[in-house]
Amino acid sequence: MKYLAQVDGVTYEIEITNDGAITLDGDPIEADLLQVDPLGLYSLIINHRSHELVIEEQPRGYRVTLGSHTFQVDVADERQLRIESSRADVSAGEGDLPITAPIPGLVVKVLVEEGEIVDINTPLVILEAMKMENEIRAPRAGIIRDISIEVGQSVEGNAMLMMLGAMEGVE
Repeated sequence: MKYLAQVDGVTYEIEITNDGAITLDGDPIEADLLQVDPLGLYSLIINHRSHELVIEEQPRGYRVTLGSHTFQVDVADERQLRIESSRADVSAGEGDLPITAPIPGLVVKVLVEEGEIVDINTPLVILEAMKMENEIRAPRAGIIRDISIEVGQSVEGNAMLMMLGAMEGVE
């Protein structure tokens, strides 16, 4: 599986194969990460050097503390990158636009109400898949109509979540 990790504005490509081999920007590295306690303390051995880390899960990545330094590490895997790139390819159009689930998952939060006017990129729904939360955003400005899901509901990929109506005649 490939991941993109961003730390302090620098993006790194990490690949972990099924047999546990790791590459960082195409270069093989030896690394072993072991959770020492359930509160987020980890032991990392990388290239034969040992480090203690505190790792805290965040909405889109991790806060990693190494010694007296803390880093925000934003992580996206191949699946998330495909979802985000497919969102960018969608033509928003002018009329009613169905908002569908990009992947199967569980509806964790519905962040809008019917009749609500939203801007482009407004978060609409939080969908959990494979223990990761995915934020479904508005591909354009519009008015929310026909919400067909509720919190706790499982949905299939491409399932209708709601309709994003055109702004014509809305003041």
